[in-house]
Parts: sequence; C-alpha cells; structure tokens
Amino acid sequence: MQTNKQRNACLMRIMGLDWGEKRIGVAVSDPMGCIAQGLEIINSKGSIKADINTIKGCAQKNNAELIVIGLPRNMDGSPGPQAEKIKAFAKRLSSITGLPVELWDERLTTVASEKLLIEADMSRTKRRKVIDKMAAVLILQGYLDYLSRKKTHGPINRQI
Repeated sequence: MQTNKQRNACLMRIMGLDWGEKRIGVAVSDPMGCIAQGLEIINSKGSIKADINTIKGCAQKNNAELIVIGLPRNMDGSPGPQAEKIKAFAKRLSSITGLPVELWDERLTTVASEKLLIEADMSRTKRRKVIDKMAAVLILQGYLDYLSRKKTHGPINRQI
C-alpha cells in the first residue's frame, strides 16, 4: 500500500544536485514535481558545512521537500571512487536540512550534458560554466521519470 507521500510524489518540489568538490550543480523540479530545470551552480566555499548551508537556503527558497544527489558509479554498477564521499555528504545534508535525501545513479550524466551542450553549439568556455547545472538537471529528471513510471506501473526494482 502506498503512503500519501508516495501517492503525491508528483505533487512536491524536488531539488537535484550534481555534487563536486569545486562546484555543485543545482536543479529543481516544477511545482508538480514532474519536470527538472537548471537553477544554479554553487561554487564550493571549501567547507562542507558552508556548502550545506547554501544548499539549505536554496532548498528553503524553492520549497524543496526532497533532495536527490547523483551517486557516481562505474559502468559495471559498482560504486565509483567518490561514492563514499557522496554518501557521507548526503547523510550530513539530510541531518542539517531536515529533508530526506535520495541517491541516484549519475553514470554518464556529465557526458550526456556535454553532448547536449555541444549539439546546442555552445562554446567550450560557456559549456564549462553550465555543465554541472545541466548534469543536475539530468540526474533530477531521471529520478522524476522513475517516480512517474513507479506511479503508473507500480513498484520498480532499482538498486542505488
């Protein structure tokens, strides 16, 4: 049986993050929780606590009820070298923001972002400035699509 939160999954605003040690790409869903749009890039302040406080402010400003963070995996599905850092960051982010945090497979999101930006004929300099935000959009849209399929077709087996 579905909980109200699961039943209304497409009725909440969700924030997506492409976390990096230098930059954090941020995306947010539309108010219906169905379409991801790029929001901003947060330049890391060199302090995880400061970065989390910036993300917390962004989540509050955009009424986010859930945060999705890209989890780096190798092509064989095993955790990538940054996976443990991301998991620790996600746990701390949830603790400080009071919001649930989900991890979502981010394999190839940066490659796909780069390809989309090249197809849009964006210069290398401009691409560098927006690629993290675009990767956050792809991470979040993948999660939103999963929720939509789950709502339509029932539980879907997934491993994160």
